Amino acid sequence: MKLSIWPNASQPWDVIVDQVTALEGAGWDGVYVADHFMPNFGDITGPTGECVAIMGGLAAATERMRIGSLVFGNTYRHPAILANQVATIDHMSGGRVLFGLGAGWQENEHDAYGIELPPVKQRLDRFEEAVQVVKGLFAEERFSFKGEYYVIEEAPMNPARADMSLLVGGSGEKRTMRIAAQYADEWNAWSTPEIMRGKLDVLRRHCDQLGRDFDDIAVSTQALIFMNDDESALEGIRKAE
Repeated sequence: MKLSIWPNASQPWDVIVDQVTALEGAGWDGVYVADHFMPNFGDITGPTGECVAIMGGLAAATERMRIGSLVFGNTYRHPAILANQVATIDHMSGGRVLFGLGAGWQENEHDAYGIELPPVKQRLDRFEEAVQVVKGLFAEERFSFKGEYYVIEEAPMNPARADMSLLVGGSGEKRTMRIAAQYADEWNAWSTPEIMRGKLDVLRRHCDQLGRDFDDIAVSTQALIFMNDDESALEGIRKAE
């Protein structure tokens, strides 16, 4: 088992980097960054660092830890542009980046920033195409793709690392987990131990149907820890969760 930190992006940068560097010194494996522009509950006016920028800063601030996105929302950026951004950060870090991608979900920030949040089926269709675009760009010197939502014509990406790991985030059993079974190197979902056991059975079934070795996919989940001297603030977080 490997332990990583998923720092709250609604903190000043100096707090995040202090936490991460302390845990790197203590031997923790990695740091993962959420991709949001505002919180989903509570005070939405505080700081919320942007995921790509934070990952770049962490590449410079750390020496050993793995650096990942948990997860990029596919609705926010064209996947080919995002792949180039991540490839550059990976080069800066000496090959320590993991690319985490999800379909996108948080309604309030889509509304606030004028970003389209398509219906679920279309969102998942876009997501499956985006996963193929990302994997193709990392795997080939020149990559072409013609889908319903994304068209890539002989696109180069340099620097790039052919063995870049792709993490698919999400627990939808029919589509998201099947996409993970087909394309992902790692699958991540919010869960409890009890729920995770059932989800792993679902992932295994998808792998069997697709002819994929279940053991080739790493699995991760989150345990959320909230620390605050104000008990009323903690109670508000519990209710929101």
